Amino acid sequence: MQIRYFLALSLLPQLVLADETETVSNYSAQCVVVPPVKPYVPLYELNTAEDLARIYISSDRSEAQMGKQATFSGNVNFSQGGRNVAADEAILNQEAEELEANGNLVFQDELFTVTAESLVAKMRSNSAVLSGAKYWLHGQQIHGDAETLEITQENNLLLAGTNFTTCPGEDPAWLLEADRIKIDSSDEWGEIWDAKIKIGGVPVMYVPYMTIPVSDKRKSGFLFPSFSTSTTNGVEVATPYYWNIAPEYDLTFTPNYMSARGLFTKTEFRYLAGEKQQGQLNLEYLANDDKLVGSPDRYLYHWEHSGAINKNWRVLANYTDVSDNNYFNDLSSDVQRATDNQLTRIGEVAYFEQNWDVSARVQDIKVLGEDEKPYQVMPQLTFNYRAPNYWHGIDFNFNSELTNFEHQDSEYSTATRLHLEPSISYPIHGPAGSLTSEVKLLQTNYWQDDRSNLSTTQLDDTVNRTLPQVRVHGQINFERFTDYFDSNYRQTLEPQFQYLYVGYEDQSDIGIYDTALLQEDYNGLFRERRFSGLDRIADANQFTLGLTTRMFNEQNREVFKFSLGQIIYLQDSRVGINDVNGTNDLFVQENTSNSAVAAELTTQLYSDWFFSGSIQYDAKESENKKSEVTVDYRPGENKLLQASYRYVPDLLNTNTNESVDIKQVGFRGAWPINDSLYLVGNWYYDLNESRAVETYTGFQYESCCWAVRLSYHYRIKTNYIDEDNPVQDTRELFESGFYLNFVIKGLGGSGPLGVSDMLDDGLFNYRKPLYLKN
Repeated sequence: MQIRYFLALSLLPQLVLADETETVSNYSAQCVVVPPVKPYVPLYELNTAEDLARIYISSDRSEAQMGKQATFSGNVNFSQGGRNVAADEAILNQEAEELEANGNLVFQDELFTVTAESLVAKMRSNSAVLSGAKYWLHGQQIHGDAETLEITQENNLLLAGTNFTTCPGEDPAWLLEADRIKIDSSDEWGEIWDAKIKIGGVPVMYVPYMTIPVSDKRKSGFLFPSFSTSTTNGVEVATPYYWNIAPEYDLTFTPNYMSARGLFTKTEFRYLAGEKQQGQLNLEYLANDDKLVGSPDRYLYHWEHSGAINKNWRVLANYTDVSDNNYFNDLSSDVQRATDNQLTRIGEVAYFEQNWDVSARVQDIKVLGEDEKPYQVMPQLTFNYRAPNYWHGIDFNFNSELTNFEHQDSEYSTATRLHLEPSISYPIHGPAGSLTSEVKLLQTNYWQDDRSNLSTTQLDDTVNRTLPQVRVHGQINFERFTDYFDSNYRQTLEPQFQYLYVGYEDQSDIGIYDTALLQEDYNGLFRERRFSGLDRIADANQFTLGLTTRMFNEQNREVFKFSLGQIIYLQDSRVGINDVNGTNDLFVQENTSNSAVAAELTTQLYSDWFFSGSIQYDAKESENKKSEVTVDYRPGENKLLQASYRYVPDLLNTNTNESVDIKQVGFRGAWPINDSLYLVGNWYYDLNESRAVETYTGFQYESCCWAVRLSYHYRIKTNYIDEDNPVQDTRELFESGFYLNFVIKGLGGSGPLGVSDMLDDGLFNYRKPLYLKN
């Protein structure tokens, strides 16, 4: 059981590429703070030095003595250099070049609006001091009071005896009071001395010195700390430090002390390389984890880089490693979540032209909790050529790859694979349909080094596999206008067919390096391949028949879609994933006449009700191969009720190497109780094990100024066996906890709280039924 409390007062600034847009404030319309005066518009263009020096004065009455003093009264307006002063009365001392004003006084320029009791402005230094001031920063929510407010020659603000908030109204929910504040208009950061933060009029924090952003610009300094407590980690205190190294580099270092485990440090370094490349480096380290037997060291390092060198060259790199399989289960990482069980390591460089591209890649995948390691790609070279309308409407394509497979364990076989795939196709497209005829030649060569000690699984040193492939795919589009339930619709009927022929060759003398069985859904019925990768190419002599019908409303929005399809086998397939030479484990097709029927349905049932479902059903065996159903009720923004069911048979459990069936029902909801308070919850239940696998309930209150969330989470944990670090601890099968999040908006950001954030928090993220594809 965990109980956590978070005080999040600041957000990490963003590195922005040259073509990215600026961040937009997230305040709703009713939260916008507007000065109680008309916006100031300069009277003339400020393009030259003469414009900046020009003085404009208007009033109902005036008295002046040439070269000495002038007095103005009644609707006084004084403008110079883009600044304007409006008052009941003003005195201009021409000798001292000073202006004194009082009575309904308003000072405005492009950055600030200030109302005050009195003003003394020095035109020679272009500065001003206002007493009894109330101020507003344009484009920001920041506003407050000050005993004295000085506007310097550099257009900075110096405030004494002051306060500020981002809340609207006369009685703000939170208020920061300070002895002194300086706001730098060029850096767009504020420095605060002797500050007290009040919530509901009650002081809750004292800070002798702090800095705050008044825009999206970045500056070095401590970010606001976070506090939490739990029975697994004890008391946690994290104090991030942000270092703005340069415009294209920054670093965040976060020491996180956990009384039950020790000091956990996280470092994130981000960089921009030119205008179109970016990356980051993460280092996380926990020395001597006191929670585990033996107090092992825990660590993570992660590097990612992506971008374009120029208009033709692209680069990609991603590498992550952790100390043990349960790192993400036990520690809160900035890189991956607890549900992620694969670490992908990729390095790739590619060159693109209009009709061809070439790339080189190395790849390694580390699967947490599994004994068997995947093969490494060291390296893979690809070349692809495209020639549309090459000759009399015929397209020509040529795909090729040269891949070297290595393995970390020396007893595994290694191989080099060369695959060449020329093809010609003749596509015919029109409003009424399409017909594409295609012929391919699949030429694959293997050079294998069989290191296995099992004599029953001998692999040939060299393999030459040549397979022809013929594919004909056609689709017809019918359309009509109709009406149902007094509503007009446009309905389509889209039958399609495919004939696929792939030659047969015994492939049992080829090892399995990167191949797996693909999912069989409706779209999968029209694939050319049954397996991913190239180690197995299944022979085929089959027809696929499919039918899709859609309905569009008067706004041309799809409100109904139904698809139904099946493969009719003319000849049995004899190639399987496990038919390695000598094992006598040849692939036997379960249904020699046809495949399972695949059907998918997505529809808007009525008004705010939505339904989505899919099934793969073997009619001959009367067996459900896979199915899922989802019903949504979405009557408005942040309003959701969802019920779902999922069935997947024979799913491999990697911990036990046994097949299990998954039967789950789930309920999810989000509903506002009023404009500021809403509830989010979900519940998923395993029908096979007769137990809940996840329960989440959260209440959140949010105003313009602050937000608080109280949530309860109960979920099954993914605990892996660590052979490299076989520690024995008290990890439980289920994890439960209470969480309290509190955000003060305006001190660094609006905070991450929201309905979408809560719906995505957990093992099962929310997906709209009309986009449910897996």
